Amino acid sequence: MSPTSPRRGRRTAGGASREMEEAILAAMRELLAQRRFDDISVADILAAAGVSRASFYFYFESRHAVLAVLVRRAVARGHEAAQPWLTHDQDEPPIAEVRRGIEEGARLWRENAPVLRAIVESWRSHPELAALWLELMDSFTRATEERIARDRQAGVAPDGPEDLHTLASLLTWAGERAYYLAAVGREPFDDEQRLVDGLTELWRGAVYRLPPDTS
Repeated sequence: MSPTSPRRGRRTAGGASREMEEAILAAMRELLAQRRFDDISVADILAAAGVSRASFYFYFESRHAVLAVLVRRAVARGHEAAQPWLTHDQDEPPIAEVRRGIEEGARLWRENAPVLRAIVESWRSHPELAALWLELMDSFTRATEERIARDRQAGVAPDGPEDLHTLASLLTWAGERAYYLAAVGREPFDDEQRLVDGLTELWRGAVYRLPPDTS
């Protein structure tokens, strides 16, 4: 079993079992709002959740596994929020849909800043977290690549470089970096309006070859 996977073994009374697991997750989220992931120990989680060490290891193999569950939950909500952008409403200009998608991304990061900040800061130092984050980022890259391809086929985006994967990867990782810098309060990214405007302009020029929005 991967260290980033919660333990899936026997369960006692379902409600109590679920409640204890959620208490551990809530404790980790609360701790991440106060300090860096690397500074949080299993003992800290036990104290914050009010559970025993045996109970912790019944549900999770490590603190990395707790973080992984929180990250997957946050990203799942992001995919759900992105569905209107992925399906594409032909009655709305594509760049307007892109902007809405970027706004949803900014909201997702704002609401889950401690968790997403932790994975961005920690994934390169832990193999399983690295695999998790790269898998999730690849899912956004594939969705971006598919959207650009559909817009080109529909004639709403001009033809451009054939290497759509690289273009989609650049746009996806640029968004990740910008959202992260907003989460740590780095100017000018901490101004959500400027963040959304800037990322939208990246798409406007790179995908749709539209002139800058001066309105």
